[in-house]
Amino acid sequence: MDDASVPTVAPTAAPAAAPTPQHRRRTRDRRGRGLRGPGVFPARPGSPELRTARQRFDELVLGIVTAIDARWQDRLGLVEYAVEDAPQIPDDWDSGTVPLSSLIRGTGATPTRLVLFRRPIEHRCETRSDLEAMVLTVVVEQVAELLGIDAEQVDPRYEGEA
Repeated sequence: MDDASVPTVAPTAAPAAAPTPQHRRRTRDRRGRGLRGPGVFPARPGSPELRTARQRFDELVLGIVTAIDARWQDRLGLVEYAVEDAPQIPDDWDSGTVPLSSLIRGTGATPTRLVLFRRPIEHRCETRSDLEAMVLTVVVEQVAELLGIDAEQVDPRYEGEA
């Protein structure tokens, strides 16, 4: 064979290095627990995009308490409302139930304090509407006890036991 019959290929310049996409580390779902990390990236780094369960509960309580307190402010006087995760139950607690709230009457310069316990209330509710009804019921019954009136008079949304 002669060299003239073999086509020669002219050397070409190497292609320009294309920007390589950043290689994302692949993660495996080895134990079937689902996606790890946030489902939504925050707009501001360091602050969560979605509200926590505690923040959602606090917002719900604030809405209910604000409406009731505005209606009964003249008779209630100074009342502090608070939310705690769970009550501190003494070791000698006999009852099989956990309290949902605590009402501490004020004296003199000390204001009355109504504390709702988030976790026991949430454990008794399946849906958001159940949670709203439970918080309304607890707040209305405590305010009714504080005022010495029937719970039905405190808020028209209250539905007592049938």
